[in-house]
Amino acid sequence: MRDFNGKKAIVTGATRGIGRAITRALLEAGALVIGIYGGNREGAEECRRYCAGHGDRLELHALDVSDYQAVQRFYQDVEERHETLDILVNNAGIRRDGVLALLAPSDWQRVLDVNLTGGYHMSRFAVPLMLKQRYGRILFITSPMAHMGFAGQANYAASKAGQVGMMKSLAREVARRGITVNCVSPGFIDTDFLEGLGEAQVKEYRKLVPMRRFGRPDEVAEAVLFLAGPGAAYITGSVLEITGGL
Repeated sequence: MRDFNGKKAIVTGATRGIGRAITRALLEAGALVIGIYGGNREGAEECRRYCAGHGDRLELHALDVSDYQAVQRFYQDVEERHETLDILVNNAGIRRDGVLALLAPSDWQRVLDVNLTGGYHMSRFAVPLMLKQRYGRILFITSPMAHMGFAGQANYAASKAGQVGMMKSLAREVARRGITVNCVSPGFIDTDFLEGLGEAQVKEYRKLVPMRRFGRPDEVAEAVLFLAGPGAAYITGSVLEITGGL
């Protein structure tokens, strides 16, 4: 169930937080991982150190997933070198919080460009590589904010709700071709993504969680490995929540 030897995976947002945990978990299971990061080279080097021992199966590439032509060129290179693709994890995501009435148009657009349109770009070019072998696993890392919504996160919530809708449509399109498409929906996870929240706000958020703790990145990675593996062949169009009961 955890044998990914010979499998080729692309992970976006691969070098920090949840993405880094997913990258390492896939490597430890035997996969070759092509990790995408937005441009933070220091974070990329930290990821290399974190994944030490699997360096021969880890490729890291700086790429803006919101840039269609750049993504197209990236996939042309992937196809030339690897021919096919087994797993895509759309994890890249950003937040630019602000109440809607005061939210700058640029902050609205950038969050949708990265979180939602970036997932479209990456999936758009992944599907043909998976169709070659009639097998694939596409995953979106979404959020409970897709259906809960928090004040000050209209752009983020809209992008995550859009991911769920896109996932469900894509799952129907490729179901007969051996490709599954699902979402993993982490709640409050202890990563630097929570930076910027005040201590009082963190305490209030923790109280919302029935388990009274934030999740760990490795707990999300375990869910991703399950849905990316052969044992999840009959699961598609689903959202798996990793929220501690939120």
